[in-house]
Amino acid sequence: MLLWFLRILLYIPMLFLHPTKIKGKKNLPKGKAILSCNHYSNWDIVLYYLNTSKRLRILAKSELFKNKLFGKALKNLGAIEIDREGNDIGAIKSCMKVLKNGEKLFVFPEGTRLKKDEDILGEIKSGMALIAIKTQTPIVPIWIKSRPKAFRRSVYTIGEPFELSEFYGKKLDEETLKQADEIIRAKMLETREQSLKKKEKKKKEKVKTSKALEIKK
Repeated sequence: MLLWFLRILLYIPMLFLHPTKIKGKKNLPKGKAILSCNHYSNWDIVLYYLNTSKRLRILAKSELFKNKLFGKALKNLGAIEIDREGNDIGAIKSCMKVLKNGEKLFVFPEGTRLKKDEDILGEIKSGMALIAIKTQTPIVPIWIKSRPKAFRRSVYTIGEPFELSEFYGKKLDEETLKQADEIIRAKMLETREQSLKKKEKKKKEKVKTSKALEIKK
């Protein structure tokens, strides 16, 4: 109920302040999934939330819960608190429970925000790979084009889901999880490349159309 109230309250002003486009929604599978997204700003999850009708849960760093009012709002929205400084077993168990219930979990696998637009993707943390493997959940890579700015469109590209099935049933030691992290990172960068190629293709088609119209004149 609170989620829909916030959407109604914020959608119109945010539509003008932070126009947002989400591409590739057809790639979202039915049922459980981990949405793995790069991270520039605290606005990242807000803009995604406001522009999708899909119910999802968020994995959020514990620092965001220090403000009691904001922390309560996050919990009402279904956020799961995680301590980034150590192995938060409680948070991992909560995430697994969410996925076993068939829900979607939104995660920033880098665990922190990138400081500059030119920074592409930081180190992937092993927690998400562990959760995905243990629950045999598909991962959906999501790429945000750039840091959100007022009155500039933010673009989210949803890539094709994949599974870390080659690790199912294996002993998940540090080296194995590191390999899984590299696959996640590669898939996220692949989604980025695909979004850039589509943009370049549209640009070329626009130029081609423009030239054809000039010739007709």
